[in-house]
Amino acid sequence: MARTPSTMLPLGTKAPEFSLMDTVSDKIIDLQTMKGEMGTVIMFICNHCPFVIHVNPEISRMGEEYQTKGIGFIAISSNDVENYPQDAPHLMKQVAKAQFYSFPYLYDKTQEVAKAYQAACTPDFYLFDGNLELVYRGQLDDSRPGNGRQLTGNDLRRATDALLNDEEIDSNQKPSIGCNIKWAGLRY
Repeated sequence: MARTPSTMLPLGTKAPEFSLMDTVSDKIIDLQTMKGEMGTVIMFICNHCPFVIHVNPEISRMGEEYQTKGIGFIAISSNDVENYPQDAPHLMKQVAKAQFYSFPYLYDKTQEVAKAYQAACTPDFYLFDGNLELVYRGQLDDSRPGNGRQLTGNDLRRATDALLNDEEIDSNQKPSIGCNIKWAGLRY
């Protein structure tokens, strides 16, 4: 199992715009439509990565909890489906339903969105404030498949709660760790 860290996009970066196909609704969705009034979590995930499978229950819980507080949640898969067919859009739709995602699960076919966000791994988490400026990027929490640590979402929860309470967000942030994004034209 590969262990690729986040690239840690600089704090304060403005969220790159995008319009992508939501695999659940089969509609094109853009960032401006899906952003939350108070902030937005954008996560790069995929269907088959063991790290994502491990965090799925918590990202589903967090999505449901924080969307009611004005935080938009958006999941994006950018993996090359030609070489990784298990990440194909029709299967993304099945995963979203099975995991009870309350947020869109978008397909980045060209991989341009992942490149714009400098996403490196799945899962990779970004929290933007109400002005779409980056305030947190990194791990969900310290739990990883097989390490015995409880899945809590503590790191992302702490940052999101601070954003909602207009408190300072600690800039000492740990990168996420997961499978590398499967870039088109490369074999892993």
